[in-house]
Amino acid sequence: MTTGVNHASVVSAHAHGSAFSVVVVPRAARASIQQRADGAIQVRVTAAPVDGAANAALLRFLADVLDVPRSRLEIISGASSRHKRINVDGVTPAELATRLQAALHPITDSAG
Repeated sequence: MTTGVNHASVVSAHAHGSAFSVVVVPRAARASIQQRADGAIQVRVTAAPVDGAANAALLRFLADVLDVPRSRLEIISGASSRHKRINVDGVTPAELATRLQAALHPITDSAG
């Protein structure tokens, strides 16, 4: 079942690449990336939000998921918030949307 969310609408052009927004959930049991029913991208990281550990874990995880070097990722807003905007240097919005589409899984509301 598809959610009907257009990933290209989540991604926008930025100075030297593309940007997208995420909602971060720290202290998770394991790192994951999912799409919420409202279309937002949710990233769970195992690190606590202390001394920048969750931000560092977020960028490492996204580098792996998006198959880009960590040095090409930057938090451009929301460094101290759960809602962050991430810049991916050197990747077009279309390519970033494709990579996100491949990585994302919808969050289901089923009880288990």
